[in-house]
Parts: sequence; C-alpha cells; structure tokens
Amino acid sequence: MSPTYTAGSLVAARGREWVVLPESAPDMLVLRPLGGSEDDIAAVFPSFEEVRPAEFAAPSPDDLGDQRAAGLLRTALRIGFRSGAGPFRSLASIAVEPRAYQLVPLLMALRQRTVRLLISDDVGIGKTVEAGLIAKELLAQGEATRLAVLCSPALAEQWQGELREKFGIDAELVLASTVSRLERNLELGQSLFDRHPFTIISTDFIKSTRHREDFVKHCPDLVIVDEAHTCVAADDPAQGGASSATNQLRYELLRKVSADADRHLLLLTATPHSGKESAFRNLLGLVRPELATLDLETPAGRAKLAEHFVARKRADVRDYLTKEDGLADDSLAERTAFPSDRWTKDEPYKLTPAYRALLDDAIAYAADRVTTAGEQGKREARIAWWSVIALLRSMVSSPAAAAQTLKTRSESATARTAHEADVLGSPVAADSAENDRHEGMDVAPGAAESEDAGAHLLELAGRAEELMGPAGDAKLKALTRHLKDLIAKGYNPIVFCRYIPTADYLAEQLDGKLGKKTRIAAVTGTLSPQQRLERIEQLAAEEGDDPSVRRVLIATDCLSEGVNLQHHFDAVVHYDLAWNPTRHDQREGRVDRYGQKRDQVRVITMYGEDNGIDGKVLEVLFKKHRQIKKDLGISVSVPDETASGVTDAVVEWLLLHGRQGSQESLFEMDGHQESFDRIEREWTSAAEREKTSRSKYAQRAIHPEEVAREVAAVRAALGGAEEVREFTLEALRDLDALIRDPRDGSGDFTAQVGGTPAGLRDALAATLGNRLVEEDRAIPFRTTPAIGRGEAALVRTDPAIGAVASYVLDSALDAKALGPRPARRCGVVTTDAVSVRTTLLLVRYRFHLTLPSRTGERQVVAEDARLLAYEGLPQRARWLDDEAATALLDARATANTHELAARKAITRALEGQPGLADHLTEYGTRLAAELDASHRRVRKANEEIVRGLKVVPQEPADVLGVYVYVPPAAPAASTVSGAEA
Repeated sequence: MSPTYTAGSLVAARGREWVVLPESAPDMLVLRPLGGSEDDIAAVFPSFEEVRPAEFAAPSPDDLGDQRAAGLLRTALRIGFRSGAGPFRSLASIAVEPRAYQLVPLLMALRQRTVRLLISDDVGIGKTVEAGLIAKELLAQGEATRLAVLCSPALAEQWQGELREKFGIDAELVLASTVSRLERNLELGQSLFDRHPFTIISTDFIKSTRHREDFVKHCPDLVIVDEAHTCVAADDPAQGGASSATNQLRYELLRKVSADADRHLLLLTATPHSGKESAFRNLLGLVRPELATLDLETPAGRAKLAEHFVARKRADVRDYLTKEDGLADDSLAERTAFPSDRWTKDEPYKLTPAYRALLDDAIAYAADRVTTAGEQGKREARIAWWSVIALLRSMVSSPAAAAQTLKTRSESATARTAHEADVLGSPVAADSAENDRHEGMDVAPGAAESEDAGAHLLELAGRAEELMGPAGDAKLKALTRHLKDLIAKGYNPIVFCRYIPTADYLAEQLDGKLGKKTRIAAVTGTLSPQQRLERIEQLAAEEGDDPSVRRVLIATDCLSEGVNLQHHFDAVVHYDLAWNPTRHDQREGRVDRYGQKRDQVRVITMYGEDNGIDGKVLEVLFKKHRQIKKDLGISVSVPDETASGVTDAVVEWLLLHGRQGSQESLFEMDGHQESFDRIEREWTSAAEREKTSRSKYAQRAIHPEEVAREVAAVRAALGGAEEVREFTLEALRDLDALIRDPRDGSGDFTAQVGGTPAGLRDALAATLGNRLVEEDRAIPFRTTPAIGRGEAALVRTDPAIGAVASYVLDSALDAKALGPRPARRCGVVTTDAVSVRTTLLLVRYRFHLTLPSRTGERQVVAEDARLLAYEGLPQRARWLDDEAATALLDARATANTHELAARKAITRALEGQPGLADHLTEYGTRLAAELDASHRRVRKANEEIVRGLKVVPQEPADVLGVYVYVPPAAPAASTVSGAEA
C-alpha cells in the first residue's frame, strides 16, 4: 500500500523534488515543484509512478564555498520562489517588478469585498500594470475565476501581450475577425465566455445585439474596461452625434455588467472628467451607483469617493516614499525615470508659388460649391460642407492626399438627410478627442459628390500630382531638414500624418534622403493592428549591433493612442496639424511615458504659414491648450464643440475672404468675437473643473506609510533591485560569461554567455532568443524593468534572471554537478567582521495558509527563506537578530583559513544541527504570526475576508546552508585562501 503524504511534505518523483499540495488524495498526489509556480503543478498517481519521501540531505563538509556562497545561494533561492507566503500572492510569479506607487490601487482593491475602482492616473504612469496586478492577485487568491478586458480593437493585441508576458494570463482575443473561428469550436449551447475564461474583447464586438446579450449573460466575475471615458455619454443631448450614440450603447452594456454587485470592475482612463460633469457622474455611477449622486463638496463625500478613485500626475509619483511623503527617511525612496520635459517648437513653412495657385483655385471652387449647395437645400449644404473640409484638409496635408481626395467620392455624398451627412462626414474630416474609432479614419476622405469626379476636380488632381517632390512641395522639403537635424542629434523620430496617401508619399520621398544609416518605415490603417506592431519591431531590429543606425517611423493616427513606442522612438514630428490639440497629446504620449530612456522628448509641430488654415488653428486652439497646461500643470481635453467651433469659423472665413484675407487675427473677424469669447470661457471652465477634481479627489485612501510598510516586507521576502544586480553580475562571472560593466552610474552591463555551461545557455536561449545566444552576442542587462527585445531586466521576475538563479541553485544542491558552481551549501570564512565564532544558517520555511475568499477557503502551501545566526557553539547558541544575521553576507575574508580548521569548524557546526531544532521551530512559529498579521493588515477593511485566516508552519524547516565565520587567528602552515574557504 502506498504511504500517505500530508500537505506541505516533500516527495521525490520524476527525478525532482515536489511539495504536496492540499488538493491531493490518497490515490492521486497534486504536486508543485520545490520553488516552482502554480503553472508547474502536476498530478502523480503513486500506484503507477514511483513516489518516495524526499530526503533533504545535509550539507557536506567536503563541498566548501567561498565568502560569497551564502549570499549567492540565498538570492538564487529567493528569486526562484513563485509562491510567496506574504499577503500579495501574485508578486512572486509575475514578470515585472511594479513601482511602489503602482501598489496603491492594489492595496485599495484588497480592502474591498467586491473590487470597484476608477483608475485615472496620468498618461504613461502605468494603468495597464496597475490593472494587471489587481487581476493577477484576485485570480491567485481565488476571488475571481474569469477575466474579460474591454478595449478598442487597435489595443486588443497589446493587452494580450501585456497580460501574457508580464502576468502569465493567456487571454483569447474576441474580435470581429476571430469570433467566427471561436464559435466554430463551441459545443451546442455553449458560450465562448464559458469556453474561454480569460478574454480580451473589442468594444466593436458589442455592436452586435446577439454578442452583447451573450456577454451580459455569461459575463466573467472580473471585468477591466480600458479608455472607460469612451463608454459613457453626457446627459446633454446637444452633445450627441455618432460617437455619443456609440458611447451610449457601451454605457448601457456596462450598466448591465455593473448591476451585479458581486462583480469586480476596474475602469481605466486618463481623462475621467473631460470638462463634462454629467459624463463624469455617469462614470462614477458604474463604479458604485451611490457615487453618481454623492455630494463631493463635503469631506465625507470625498472620503467615500477616495475609496474607489485614484488619479495621480507624474509629479505625484516621480519621487515616492520620501521624507516629503511623511516618512522618517528616504531608505525606501523610489525615483521613476519619466522624461523630465518635452522640448517643443512650432516650425512654419511657406507654399511654393505653384502650390499657392492650386490652393487658391481649390478655395475658389469650394466657396462656389458651398454657395450653390446652400441654395439647393439643407442636405446638399451639409454634404458640400464636409466635402469642402475634406478637400481643404487634404490640400494642406500633401499633394498625394489632395490628388486622392479630388478623385474620390465624398463619404457624406450617400447621405439621405442633413443629419446623416453630419454623421458620415464628421468622423472622417474632423479630429474628435472623444472618438476612439481610429480604424478607417486615416483614409483620404473624398471631395467629389458623385462617382465621376468631374473635369474640374480631375484637373486640380492632375496639378496636385505634378507638385509631388521637394521642388513643388515646400512642406516636404522642410520636413527633410527637420528630420536630418533630429537624426544628427541622435534622435529616432515618429512623423505623424493625417492621411494614408500622405504617409505613403513621405515614406517614398524620404527613402535614401536621410543618410545611409537611417531606416524608414510607414505604418497606416491599411495594416492590421498585429501587422503594425510587426512592422515596428522589424524597423527596430534593423539596428542590429550598430548604435549609430537611426529609425524614422511615418505613421497615421492609427498609432496615436494606446500603442507603446517609447522603447524605439524619442521624438515626434506633427507633419499634419490636427484640429484638436488632444490628438497631439495622444501622439506625444506614445513616446513620452515611463520607460523612455531620454530625459527630454523632442516635439516639432509643422504648420503652413500662408495656407489660411494652420496658422489660425495654431493661434486659437493650440496656444490656448498649452497655456492651460502651463498654468494648471495638467493637460485638459479640448471639448469637441470647442474645436469644431473654431475650425468651422476658420473654414467659413477662408471661403468668404480667401487665403490672403485670413491672415488677420481670428479674434478680429467680424461676427466671431462673441463666439470665441464663449468658447474660451467654456474651455477655461472645463480646465478649472478638471483641476478641482484632481485636487479634491486625489488619492488619500492609502497613506504612503502604509505603502512603505508593505514595500519593505516584500523586499525582505523577495529581495531588492541592487541584490538582484549583484547576484547576476557575480554569478555570470563565476559561470565564465564575458562581462562588460561600464561603471557609468547606470548600473547596466552586458554579458556574452558563449563560454557558460550548456544548461545555462539553453535556458537563456529560451527566454532571450536562440540567435542572441548562439551567436554569442552581448546581452544587455538593464536596471530598469522597461526593456526592449533581447534585453534582460535586473529584477527577480525577469525570465533571464530566473534562468541564472535556477542554474546557481541546482548546481549548489548537486555536489556532483560538472563545471563552475558559484554557490555552495557550506563555507568557513576568517573575517574581522566577527569577534567570536558565528554561524549563519540559510533556512527554508514552508507554511500552510488558509485563505478565506468569497468563493470559499483555499488551502495553499507557500515558501520563505530566512537567515538565522548564532554566536558560539550550537549547544550554547546566542542568537542574533535578523539585521545582524543579514549583515554577515557582507563579511569579507581578512585572513586565510587553515584547511583542517575549516573542515573541523564546519563539521562541528553540522553535528550540532539537531540541537537547534527547537529554536528553528520557534522562529517559524513567530514568522507565521508575523505573516498572519500582515495578511490581516492589508485586508483590514474587509472583516469577512479576514475571518478564518490561518498561517501554520510546516515542520521541520530545511537547512539549506551552513556558514561559519571565525575571527582572525595566527596563520598556520597549510591554508587555503579565504576567497576559497
């Protein structure tokens, strides 16, 4: 009969050691590899496979390591932990080291029985990571079992990659292009949301009534909504339109989703207010219905909101956990490397004479067309209006866009009513800040009102085509000059255009004009979201090992939101002036965000000095937008009504007075002054409301002291960044890697691993790529968690660091392993860091955790590694505190150690181990009590979850390493160096 194994005991099977998990039964053992993660769990049947109690062998006195052995083994062990015993179950198993400020939403979430949060941190702070942390933690604790992310289709694949690579959540894409394939694999009557527990759903998907109802009926218990401001609409019907209709559809869906009081809901947006109070209130109502009517002017109301709302600017978190945050010192201070500022410049250009003549003729045609249409009826007038705007915008974009527009039928020409003409024409011709539909918005809009463009428009199109190239296109010539200047200064710029023909035209014209070492690529809406990312990666890969190679990306606004480009680009050129400054903020936010290596991002805004449009848009909209940002310290979205009011006035004036007449100040235009005064008042009011909301409702539910306490506990259990760096550097050197450490203050270094053991090379190839390892290329190891392809982050959760730690640990535990072994389980060091013989123990504890949740209790086995030290002989041990024990890791040999004395000292220490058992047990009990208190502290506001919590140590603890430190004595005849003893 097979022996019975209790949960937490160690067994040996399949050539490795395992921890028995609580889900085991007598005839089937559920096992997790020692030090492994939940993903490595396996079921073993003792009747069919050999399973025996694991005998954890004691360290051997014949296998002595040097003075660094204890520290290397301890760090390797801690890096390998994937099931920590602390209150954050997921931190040990994710592939990103979160910033301290990113733990705030997680702490807020763990104090709620049902998590409802509106996360409104500024662009680039890391809302995706904050949401991912909460999702991973809820799943790890059993508080949630299924997950759905609602986002725009352009961001779906990026969300999929973030969840998979950083959090180990493999989610299925539910898009218009994947639904048919997914539904073909369903059983009769089965919902795809039941079939796939983790999904990323395109917001376009819910336009289908059938899919929308299916989602509501089978909705997961955890939902994340990205760009949540696009899922609510203002109550004012005057603010309607195509985008508001779509927003209302999404809003109705989310109202049904949020109606289930037991469903976790995370709403993410950098612009929760946008100057519209009713839309903000509707957003709050999705979080909690009572928040929609809360009196936010009272301290009690703001305190209630603070439990569910977090909104921080970069300045709030750039320096965090410092004395300025109320802490006693800066020992836990964390400084996040956001770019400090944007270098911005407006660069004018003037049209060539031939281009001016073409534009004048186009304006004359447009004015005549609008006048004629106005006499025919309201529908015809609106069709003509949008056709004219399309014509003028494409004219000032590029000759290629102009030619395409002149030969293409207008989108609004098919409209049957004036309202339908506005619905069709506005999204294509305008730049709505609230319209998240970037797909299809970069096509040349079309100016013709019938299938046949007409002789006059075709004649204009022919003239536009003749102007292609720097001789006829002064704007292109100016761009070439600006790009050469940026490239000469070491920048890799993105050039943003409005239309696909313009982007393709620029890519063709610039090819070969920017130097032999400049690579150029274009990304437009003609590519799928995945193809766009692939093209960007291809462009980045062309750099190879030559740091002097520069990249230029030509892109439309299909990349202006959501896609992270900060790893490859550090400058933005606005080739086409958008008609809403918020669009420029979105473009610049792609590179000006966390992970950008440059301290200063460069931004160039090009505008036509004499085209009659750009100068006025820049004067009224952009300068006002910048002034508000300067005065209030925040970027406030320009209301669509404001932007369209200004641009409509510009076009009207242009049609009435021509290009030359529009050169006077827009505020001097007769009949428009009152309108612009009203626009400015509304915008200023919106800005003030935004500032007020951020100051009044700033995150105050979690004090920095609380964050600091948990950060200190996490670092004590899992290690900090400096420990990981030193471990990786020392281990790779000992394993015969070629290290280049520039010692430039950055902490970065490179390693060539061609000379390391084959087992390590194979493990690194699996995480960094075969080519990088096989060709023995230098692998960059970065101190920042934000890394590019083929790089490793010096954080414990990086897969490459895990591969090094795993090799060091396995080779230390196997005394017969061939090749270099950086860590050993025993050591004797002669050092003046001690005055009496001191023994350091590296002990691994296992704990049984009973974790209550909404779905019932979970039984978990977790691990922890601790250093314990005592002075004197084991029989009369004087135990040191934790700080003194840890300090021994820094002790260095100051004299040689006699070989026989070293063997005698370690043998005596090993023989005395049984006498230390009572203290190790007592320490484990005390550690369990501390862990219990930590779990209760983090969940202090959730009495239901805390009730029933238990932490029980598994006996006996495993002594992995024994290291003896002796004070210097007279040298003996036969010695080994301290560096080897």
